[in-house]
Amino acid sequence: MIDKFEYLLALAAEHHFGRAAETCGVTQQTLSAGIKHLEERLGVLLVQRGSRFQGFTPEGERVLAYARRIVADNRALLQEIGSLKRGLTGHLRLAAIPTALPMVARLTTPYRRRHPGVRFSIRSQTSVEILEALKNLEIDAGLTYVDNEPVGRVTTIPLYAESYRLLTAPNGVLGDRASVTWAELADVPLCLLTPDMQNRRIIDQHLRAAGAEPAPTLESNSMIVLMTHVRTGEWASVMPAVLAETLGLDAIVRAIPIVEPDVSYKIGLVVPEREPPLLMVSALVAQARALAAEFKAS
Repeated sequence: MIDKFEYLLALAAEHHFGRAAETCGVTQQTLSAGIKHLEERLGVLLVQRGSRFQGFTPEGERVLAYARRIVADNRALLQEIGSLKRGLTGHLRLAAIPTALPMVARLTTPYRRRHPGVRFSIRSQTSVEILEALKNLEIDAGLTYVDNEPVGRVTTIPLYAESYRLLTAPNGVLGDRASVTWAELADVPLCLLTPDMQNRRIIDQHLRAAGAEPAPTLESNSMIVLMTHVRTGEWASVMPAVLAETLGLDAIVRAIPIVEPDVSYKIGLVVPEREPPLLMVSALVAQARALAAEFKAS
């Protein structure tokens, strides 16, 4: 039954029988047969079928909710038994919003020193995608905003405050200023993250509040793309202060504080609310609390 619940979760994540089968490491025929067997066992239709996946039936949605809990408990049990024998081992799956990616190493590096048997995979995702991936058991933890848009039923560990800077060339528009206001950014040729990113929604919100309509001349979901354009000297961008420092500032780029208002938003670790928690996730939460204490002391 556990394998068949895994098939169901993969189908919920991929919305495609072929990709779900690849995720599970089985053939599409095996996955379809497994779900059919589950339907026969439960006596209800779970999946709306046609030439392609069309969604879950109401009964399928209910079974899916139970499947998530059962699979999570099974994974936790296997991990705990394995850890009792060999120490903490396994695969820890993380996701982070693009602006927080530079902070991930400050969690994973000390974590690995303590638990060398753990391996990591790290995704870049939007805040909405992170919460959905947590719900679907696709990741174990995320790094995202924790005090702006709703995060739902997750445990949050705030780490640091994200404040904002105008990144521009010294000879660019407003490049010689000690600080700039949100209203003044209306006259700057900005390159910004795409609107599906919460960072972009925050920037748009403050531009509009200052009477300036957001009108970026370039959009990308990659901070590296934005930074390389800023380094040409012909573009500017709005980025978190911590990210600007991590990407590196030099004579080509200045990071100018944005004021009126001087705003900040908390970035933190989010993990599923569950008892008992996964041991690897508990260790990550402990590492996050230690990092939060470092930020607070600095």
